[in-house]
Amino acid sequence: MVIRQFALGFLARFLFSALIDADRLNSAEREPNPKPEWPLLIEKLEAHLAGFTARNEIDRIRADISSSCFKFSAREKGFYQLTVPTGGGKTLASLRFALNHAQHHGMDRVIYVVPYNSIIDQNARVARSVFASIEESGGHVVLEHHSNLTPEQDTWQSKLLSENWDAPIIYTTAVQFLETLFAAGTRGVRRLHQLANAVIVFDEIQTLPVRTVHLFNNAINFLVSQCGSTAVFCTATQPLLDKVEKTKGAARLSADSQIVTDAVGLFRRLRRASIEDKCKSGGWSAAEVAETALQLLEETGSVLIVVNKKAQARELFQLLHGRPEHVRHLSTGMCPTHRMKVLDEIKECLNPDAPTPVICISTQLIEAGVDVDFGSAIRYLAGIESIAQAAGRCNRNGLRPMGKVLIVNPANENLDSLSEIRVGKEIAERVLCEYRTDPSVFDDDLQSPTTMSRYYDYYFFKRAREMAFPIPRAKIGRNDDILSLLSMNEKSVQVYMHARKQSPPLHLRQSFMAAAKAFKVIDSPTEGVIVPYDPEGNQIIQTLCAVSRFEEQSKLLRQAQRVSVNLFQYEFLKLQEKGRLYEIWEGSRIYYLDERHYSPQFGVSMEEVSGMKTHIV
Repeated sequence: MVIRQFALGFLARFLFSALIDADRLNSAEREPNPKPEWPLLIEKLEAHLAGFTARNEIDRIRADISSSCFKFSAREKGFYQLTVPTGGGKTLASLRFALNHAQHHGMDRVIYVVPYNSIIDQNARVARSVFASIEESGGHVVLEHHSNLTPEQDTWQSKLLSENWDAPIIYTTAVQFLETLFAAGTRGVRRLHQLANAVIVFDEIQTLPVRTVHLFNNAINFLVSQCGSTAVFCTATQPLLDKVEKTKGAARLSADSQIVTDAVGLFRRLRRASIEDKCKSGGWSAAEVAETALQLLEETGSVLIVVNKKAQARELFQLLHGRPEHVRHLSTGMCPTHRMKVLDEIKECLNPDAPTPVICISTQLIEAGVDVDFGSAIRYLAGIESIAQAAGRCNRNGLRPMGKVLIVNPANENLDSLSEIRVGKEIAERVLCEYRTDPSVFDDDLQSPTTMSRYYDYYFFKRAREMAFPIPRAKIGRNDDILSLLSMNEKSVQVYMHARKQSPPLHLRQSFMAAAKAFKVIDSPTEGVIVPYDPEGNQIIQTLCAVSRFEEQSKLLRQAQRVSVNLFQYEFLKLQEKGRLYEIWEGSRIYYLDERHYSPQFGVSMEEVSGMKTHIV
């Protein structure tokens, strides 16, 4: 009954989406884009794939995975899984499936949903390189849609400038996607109907916030069963979304849902790095981690260090900066253009034909989908899925006999404000303890599907009560959850009956507004600001401040996503109080940052990092 009522409410939101978009298109005197030319896009992709040569066994396995995706694309629409070890080439393999599946069934678009902007940076760039000749001739193939320049509240400008995902291939974030499904306002919901008759690929699905699990499962089930879409869960570390409580909403996978079969054998063949548990009583100091990194650099030529917090990354960078020649830092405090520049510098150092010693210190943004190949890695203790993803950046291309990944537990680490990482770390400690006792139970591999299944069994059981998106009493006057508000809404009905002495007269009894206002993908909302990074950022800011025509503003805001950063509310308010954030146009709620607060090493800084320069007015 819960699921049926949820579906009825979701249908109402879906119809509202179509109405809103039609109204906006009519107001802007725009026609919907024509249907994509799938045969042309497939031709370009196949030509790109034909340019690859098999250098070793890893490349041959990647070609097999790509071939499996191509063959599977002729299957009926449905709900599938692509379970491939990190470095298995799933970015292009999944695109091959999606394009051919879309052509086979006459579908409208392909939507990639990814957890981090850093993956959008990379994957969209790969797609654009494949379809470059089409886009250079005026065709619009790839839409890169971040959420970091969208004001928290709708304004007349944000309503006009919002995208409606009317493009053949869309890359967007999980935050943007989930807000489209459930958030308040008309800005996000306008895109919901575009999810019908679409191929939706969820890259790194294991990063889905736990509290959204039942809402997400029910919504995707509706899109697949009622809207003619196909969904693909794509990852090396497949969560058990089909095993959660079915009465509240579990993923209804299609029969024979695995696009690539024999996952255990595939993981064994693609094992390129060994994971060593180096956790110790009292934990590791930053200085000890830095010294170990230097030892690994001497042994392997390149080291990746993945930490849990931006402050940890900054501390290690400051300890190591200047000791080896090349030390690089990556975090979400840097805009996409900045991150891509640093990644390009790292990849140049990692070039197997002319390698240069390099240490990269990064937050977890590098773990999902970023194509780098280090000789060794150090991972601060976190969830097993995060450890496995970090291992996927080590010996990624199989150019060494075996890579080395060390798990270390940092001393005095406070993860109170990062509950997802904290809980994952606690469950990982349990799995590591069991692994030390009997590794054979886990196929003697911390990256095996068996290990991941055990980890997620523990993880989902521990967090089962969180999966319906609980709402604290302070928000709506009682303890409840969003799944209830959007389905049976029993507590609201009880309140109504107590006050009116009768049942509500409406068939749809959902509290749509209360649910939408309470829905936040992350506990700490963020707000995007444009940053003055390099000439590109400064030029965009200057031009945006000067233009007034809608078409120019819209184009520039799309470009500005490349030089923007999401700030937590406390960061935004602190900079605003200092007078270091400036509104692009009056009333737009779109801001840019004073260049004194953008560091060439770390990105956005709460403290001044450079002298005052000319302010744009």
